[in-house]
Order: sequence, then structure tokens, then C-alpha cells
Amino acid sequence: MSTNSVYQDKTYLRDQQYRDSRNLDARAALHRNFSTGQQEWQPWVFDQLALGPGTAVLECGCGPGWLWRENAERIPPDCHITLTDLSSGMVAEAESALAGQPGFRFQTASIDDLPFPDASFDVVVANHMLYHVPDLDKALAEVRRVLKRDGRFFAATNGQNHMHELKELARRFAGEAVMQKWPPLTFRLENGRDLLAPFFDEVTLTMFADGLAVTAVEPLMAYLRSMALTQTLQTDTLTAETAALEQHIAATIAAQGAYRIQKETGLFMARKRG
Repeated sequence: MSTNSVYQDKTYLRDQQYRDSRNLDARAALHRNFSTGQQEWQPWVFDQLALGPGTAVLECGCGPGWLWRENAERIPPDCHITLTDLSSGMVAEAESALAGQPGFRFQTASIDDLPFPDASFDVVVANHMLYHVPDLDKALAEVRRVLKRDGRFFAATNGQNHMHELKELARRFAGEAVMQKWPPLTFRLENGRDLLAPFFDEVTLTMFADGLAVTAVEPLMAYLRSMALTQTLQTDTLTAETAALEQHIAATIAAQGAYRIQKETGLFMARKRG
């Protein structure tokens, strides 16, 4: 697959959108503070991994290490966990946050060119990041290569209807012409099984039940400002629509008690049998 949008532009992703965790923080805060689900995302993902003592784990696109920071007390003994990210800034944040935690190592690396020997890991994790990868086939071949026999690959992604209400807000914010530049995710719930199947012998999908009921304007605006689409627009384009958008969100919250947004998120598990 070739790069076809800002969402797969490695230079932009590394040096701007994910240079550090600020944009991720804005988006995570909305989910953390306004989710309607019974369980938070990172503990739920950790549950699905079902790690045992001594497991060798690789996370690709680790960001600031939230999966492990939020589950630090639950990690089984003697696990060896390698955290990688395309962004050196993200790797540095993860390393700083997990300093002193035994069993971790950190490295700047791209999922499509992993600097590890064959059959190095029992588990590989890609948490909401495969849709950023320009050459997905190359990346999945690399994941298979570094997995041990009977190893498991966990890949989280969203569906086409995930937060579609937010896309409608972005349309108001950015305009219809700009929205044409917001393509469907290349790796999503609808096609993930088919994309994984050529590289793995067993693929299953577990859905995460959740939604958002946002009761404040600014957290939703902060989320919109953090998005790659928004950050590619001219400042005057943003300013022209901001006040109207804030008024729309405030009016909806006042009338309905919350701005409700549906989620469509899940976690694929793919196993390497041979």
C-alpha cells in the first residue's frame, strides 16, 4: 500500500502529529472523562492479552506507554516487554514514565522494519496504529517474522461508524471540500480480518462496548483541534467556524444533557501457528 493521506505520512506523524503525546492526551481525556462503558480501554486491552509469567512482548506504536502505565501492577513476573514507536519523543515519554519498572526496554523503530531477530516475541501489540502504516503487507510480514511459533498478534482499530457524530462536527468545522481528504481507515473493523488472514492462521475479533456522553464544550473542541485533519487547515479557516461550532455543541448539551457519540472499536487477535 502506498501513502495516500496525511494519516499515513511518516514524516508528518513522527515530527508533528505524534512528536509527543499532547494530541493523544487531548483525545484520551475525552474518552477517559466521558465514556459510558463499564471498563476503561487500557485495562480491557490488557485483559485480552492474557499474559503469563515470562512472556516476551513487543508493542509497536507504544505512544507514551499508556497500556503498561495503567496496568503496571498487573504485569506477571519475569515478563520482557519491548516498547517501540516511530516517534523518538513518544519512546522517551514512555521510558521516563516507566523508569524503574523491571523488564522493560525501549527503542525507536518502525513496524515495517523491526530491528529484532526472527521468533523473538510471544505477543505483539499494535494499539490503534496499523491504519497509519503506508505498507501494511510489509508490516504484517515483519510482525509474523518476529513472532514465535504459536505467538499472538493483537491489533486494535475502529469501524467506519466509529464516532461518526464527530465527523459531522468536523464537517461543520472544516467544510465539505476538506472532508473529502478524510479517507476511510485503511485498516478497520470491516476489512481487518481479510488483511490479517494472509499472514496468520487464526484471526478473531473481540468488540469493546462503549460510547461517549460529553457534557462540556471545551474537551470536545480540544479533541477536534488535536486531529490531523484540523491541523492541516489554515488558521483563518478554523477561526471562521469555531464560534458557531462551540455554540452548536453547547446548545446540544443544554437540550439533550450531553453530546452523545457512538464508538465502534475492537481488537483483532491473530495467531501464528507455523
